[in-house]
Amino acid sequence: KQVKSIWTEKRFHTEKGQTAFNELFDVKVKLFQSPKSVETLRELLLMGAPKDATILDFFAGSATTAHAVMQLNAEDGGNRKFIMVQLPEETDEKSEAFKAGYKTIAEISKERIRRAGAKILEGECVEAWNKDVGFRVLKVDSSNMADVWYTPDETTQAGLLDTVDNIKPGRSGEDLLFQVLLDWGVDLTLPIERQTIQGKEVFFVDDNALVACFETGITEELVRELAARAPLRVVFRDTGFADDATKINVEQIFRQTSPDTDVKAI
Repeated sequence: KQVKSIWTEKRFHTEKGQTAFNELFDVKVKLFQSPKSVETLRELLLMGAPKDATILDFFAGSATTAHAVMQLNAEDGGNRKFIMVQLPEETDEKSEAFKAGYKTIAEISKERIRRAGAKILEGECVEAWNKDVGFRVLKVDSSNMADVWYTPDETTQAGLLDTVDNIKPGRSGEDLLFQVLLDWGVDLTLPIERQTIQGKEVFFVDDNALVACFETGITEELVRELAARAPLRVVFRDTGFADDATKINVEQIFRQTSPDTDVKAI
């Protein structure tokens, strides 16, 4: 197919993009000014994005790119993925978006993806499509690990108690999990299941590819149960064990029950 350099058809016009956006949000006012037409992005994808491509849009805006990716997948059964990057740029307090509750452009982006995905699922799609319209939202933040830089003469006996746990206060198990995924180079799009085992929250990434428990009070019984599942990797919180004996025995338990498991504590 020969690619045209000038697109004059009305389906590519910004007005079409605005109309589609307003219909999706069921509004007449402009929550977002001049969004691109889905057809424009769809045409670009047809030019150079095979069915297994990953499309990066570093200026997500109204997330038309994500909409187009999902739409094209529904049409041809593709498994294209999108990465949308958007600064948390604040909306003007006088804008229609702000009045509607969208305090940042990123909030509009996320809502567009949700609404577009739901609409696409309601429409016609090829049987081969996996109907995946889900997405994850990750935000740039500081490390979960506390910055500890003390010389001996700066450290007091009482202060030692504050440096036992090297994880910053207020960080959730999910926060720690995604840092581990990044550190280990694990695909962030893999399915994650959250289970409660012996009263503790345990994450299972891609079934048994990675098992993580960042709770405190972890007992040998829980460690043995996780080892029996023979995960490829397992990670705990360094200060999460019920006692020193459990912490010492973790690697031995896995060595006996699941010797191929990579064991790590953070």
